[in-house]
Amino acid sequence: MVETGLAYAKLNISLDIVSKMDDGYHNMKMVMQSINLCDEITVECVSGSGLKIDSGLPYLPGDERNIASKAALAYYAHTGISGFETKIKIEKRIPVCAGLGGGSADGACVLRLLDRIFQTNLGADVLEEIGRGVGSDVPFCIAGGTRLAEGRGDVLADLAPIPDCYVVICKPPFSCSTPELFGRIRCEKIRARPDTDGIVAALAAGDLNGVARRMYNVFEDVLPRGSRDVNAIKYALNDHGALGAAMTGSGPAVFGLFIDEGEARAAFAHLADRYKDTFIAETTGKIMV
Repeated sequence: MVETGLAYAKLNISLDIVSKMDDGYHNMKMVMQSINLCDEITVECVSGSGLKIDSGLPYLPGDERNIASKAALAYYAHTGISGFETKIKIEKRIPVCAGLGGGSADGACVLRLLDRIFQTNLGADVLEEIGRGVGSDVPFCIAGGTRLAEGRGDVLADLAPIPDCYVVICKPPFSCSTPELFGRIRCEKIRARPDTDGIVAALAAGDLNGVARRMYNVFEDVLPRGSRDVNAIKYALNDHGALGAAMTGSGPAVFGLFIDEGEARAAFAHLADRYKDTFIAETTGKIMV
């Protein structure tokens, strides 16, 4: 039994950290959006036992440290299905350690594919619940679209879909440590925050300009030294006609929203000359309901 599907990257249209919770995690408030920059996942289940992952990338774990593997194990634990060897092949297109949720998207796709293979018809709500035990961004990546995420990022509410637009994404050649950035955050000292409520209202009004001018990511204020590329990319995107630009997740990838395809392609060409991991994509609606 074999199924193949797409794992959709996510953007943080806004990322705010409201408070630190008693369990040590942070209380987030984010508008999240899926885009059609995708990994391709193939899941094959045959009689036997065990789990194998092939990403073709030696620096990605091929064992239970991989979110795709965790997702498969969580699915089997929930359903009680056993007696199968599971082979997962990941064709990576989403850059790793970029803030684009590539690992979470892969895990979510594995859950959708296993649900299809075994015809368990669990639906998005149950798959999201399984995903909560796998990773904070996995529940969003199950269905994607445009959603408000709170708590650890796994308390989700549907929002009006973002108006269709082009997205230029650029990842500079370094990575940011998510635990390090959280360690730098002092909620009471955050000076600049996204206007998340304003973004939600702009989405309801179908106002892409209103969304774009309110975007922000509080992690941008606590980036380590040597992260000047983030601002340089934001400036370049804005100079080429982006309605707004921000870092996504814990970075360092930066994205800009464009109405005009020509301006988006010009921005892409400008950044691709300097940065290898540069992409042009479009926003997407929900993957499943």
